[in-house]
Amino acid sequence: MTMSAAGIGSNLDVDGIVSQLMAVEKQPLALLQKREADYQAKLSAYGSLKGSLSAFQTAMQGLADGSKFQAATASAADSSVLAASANGKAVPGSYSVEVQQLAQQQKIRSDGFASTSTVIGSGTLTIQYGAYDSGSNTFTLNNAKPAQTVTIDPANNTLSGVRDAINAANIDVSATIINDGASNRLVMTSKDTGASSSIKISVADDDGNDLDASGLSRLAFDPTAAAGTGRNMAEVQPGQDAKLKIDGIDISKPSNTITDAIEGVTLNLLKSNTGSPTTLTVGRDVAGVKASVEAFVKAYNNVSQTLAGLSAYNAATKTGAALQGDSTTLSIQSRIRATLSATVGAAAAGGGLSSLSDIGVAFQKDGTLALDSTKLQAALDNNFNGIAGLFSAQGKSSDSLVSYVGSTGNTVPGNYAVTVSRLAAQASVAGSQAAGLTITAGINDQLDINVDGTLASITLSAGTYGSADALAAEVQSKLNGTAALLNAGNAVTVSQSAGVLTIASARYGSASAVSVMGGNGAASLMGASPVSAAGVDVAGTINGIAATGIGQTLSAAVGDHAEGLRVNINGGPLGSRGNIGFSRGYADQLNTLVSGFLTSDGLIASRTDGLNASIKDLDQRQSDFNDRLTAIEARYRAQFTALDTMLSSLNQTSAYMTQQLSALPTKYS
Repeated sequence: MTMSAAGIGSNLDVDGIVSQLMAVEKQPLALLQKREADYQAKLSAYGSLKGSLSAFQTAMQGLADGSKFQAATASAADSSVLAASANGKAVPGSYSVEVQQLAQQQKIRSDGFASTSTVIGSGTLTIQYGAYDSGSNTFTLNNAKPAQTVTIDPANNTLSGVRDAINAANIDVSATIINDGASNRLVMTSKDTGASSSIKISVADDDGNDLDASGLSRLAFDPTAAAGTGRNMAEVQPGQDAKLKIDGIDISKPSNTITDAIEGVTLNLLKSNTGSPTTLTVGRDVAGVKASVEAFVKAYNNVSQTLAGLSAYNAATKTGAALQGDSTTLSIQSRIRATLSATVGAAAAGGGLSSLSDIGVAFQKDGTLALDSTKLQAALDNNFNGIAGLFSAQGKSSDSLVSYVGSTGNTVPGNYAVTVSRLAAQASVAGSQAAGLTITAGINDQLDINVDGTLASITLSAGTYGSADALAAEVQSKLNGTAALLNAGNAVTVSQSAGVLTIASARYGSASAVSVMGGNGAASLMGASPVSAAGVDVAGTINGIAATGIGQTLSAAVGDHAEGLRVNINGGPLGSRGNIGFSRGYADQLNTLVSGFLTSDGLIASRTDGLNASIKDLDQRQSDFNDRLTAIEARYRAQFTALDTMLSSLNQTSAYMTQQLSALPTKYS
């Protein structure tokens, strides 16, 4: 086998020559690699910038909530009697509070069963809520709490099975079993406190008798019925309202958590202090507002320092940061600073403050913000309620029945006139005659109603109702308790006038509709020709331009300065309804601005997409260039190997000739 290696025959350094030539050929590749490294550094820097902006945007989103700047404090002198909290609507002051009685839940119990596995019976339990008046022996349904039904079948007809079925139904009653040493009793507890959350349980017993004292009927509890004829459980603890006095005014509430006694203040009653009133003090949460302003300054300074660091130039080392001179970074930096330097239209919403300098926040020479605590304190003392307008989007109406709902990023601050040409209305169906007050099982106890496109079917409790109001309450309770309406998020209100029932959708506008579909009780309850009325959307203008009405909400026209502004018209007269003053504070503006930077088609995404495309292109160019270098190196190596071979051959020829010449005869002298 013949072996050869470059340069062996000629002493020509083929590898060295090719290596040096390739070093020259590779110089453009090094430039491409350096350019890619620069792009990668910028891409990494943009990742850091994006993370910093995202954190800044999250902070601004939180601070755009005006409640952070309108907080109030509330505390009781005797914290064992009650705890209290307050929001921005609370008016500073002090109140005398005397708690006379705490609200409590109603509890009822069954008679005793031998064991938890004792079979009770099958059927359905219909639970309704209301207030029982022992004086008149009447149970008035709570219209705010719909009826709820639990099915008991052979799979869960034991004492423990009934308990589990009630708890699994996730209704407003909980059940447990208590062993008294001789028997087991089912105890049912209303989850809500208050007299109007007391329980009434009607039974549809599979044994055919709903009012006796056997089968599932053993769990019936109608407080108005005689024992053994629809009342087989006993009350352990009555439901009762909380009773208290605030500044000598008697107050009764169904819960120990009271949110509507003093505007903006929530009271959590803990125990009674009859005869020894405690003092409730409500004040402004100055410390909380200061903390929010400080958080705003810190959030800006953090992102400002990140922007400065990524775009800085080091004069000592004569090197720039990855994004030094980058137009996108400079644009982001400039637009954030411009937003903070401009004034806001907070005065439009009654804020009275229009710039950060009004509360002691100002730019420093290094581009960061600093807070003058003395100036902030002065603003807190003189215009506490106006500070929220400097940071959040706010709308304030001059009409108490016109309320600000929201806005979009397109809504321009300003004052916008509101006029109403039509009020919204709920869809309804009214009976054509007075409803019969006697309901007979299987005869006239069923009613099918379509509410906003959802069919609901109910079975009313049999009996003679004392008034049309009581019957209306029964219909409303049963309808709102149907799974169909609950699952669809629909509800109705049922009223009566001169004995004629009217069923109205809880929803306003053209999307609502109510109609009687049938049932053996339709004619008795609603008459032969019930009259349906369609729902109507509100109509009017905002800023003099026709607005879009959906339900009670008017939305400003697209393209107008007020675009995106939404207000609710909660009744009142037709015609001019005053103005909505809208302002957009700094945190709200910055949240919108930075959110735009971070969107999939925003500045940063556009720039990083460009960098990634450039890197991909450079990768391809380097791959192509490496393929070219491989070919060039192969050519060089082939050429110099051939030269080496040729030189080796020439050297061999030279050696042969020298040898032959040396062998020639010596010339005679």
